[in-house]
Amino acid sequence: MGKTADLLPGTLDLLILKAVSLKPLHGYGVLLRIQQISGHALEIPQGSLYPALYRLEHQGLIVAEWGQSDNNRRAKYYTLTAAGRRRLREETEGWNRLAAAIAAALGTTPDEV
Repeated sequence: MGKTADLLPGTLDLLILKAVSLKPLHGYGVLLRIQQISGHALEIPQGSLYPALYRLEHQGLIVAEWGQSDNNRRAKYYTLTAAGRRRLREETEGWNRLAAAIAAALGTTPDEV
């Protein structure tokens, strides 16, 4: 894909929760995981990621623990809390309903109206 997609407002938190749900990750690892699971269609700027991680941590949706990164640097590793798993489930259901509704609207032909 030649161009990265723009995120709709509110989707960054959902993507972070999904990435962290797959395995504990440090901040840069979250960026890489989102890029990977989106088929390289999404690239999150670091300037957007770190405030979002801070916000999610203060909302009690993720917790951070200091650990050692692959290159032997000290890094905060993020994991989901029970509230984070609930929020991820709820937001995913809402997103899937919205995506299905938009797909249905876009797939409508003149004969169907």
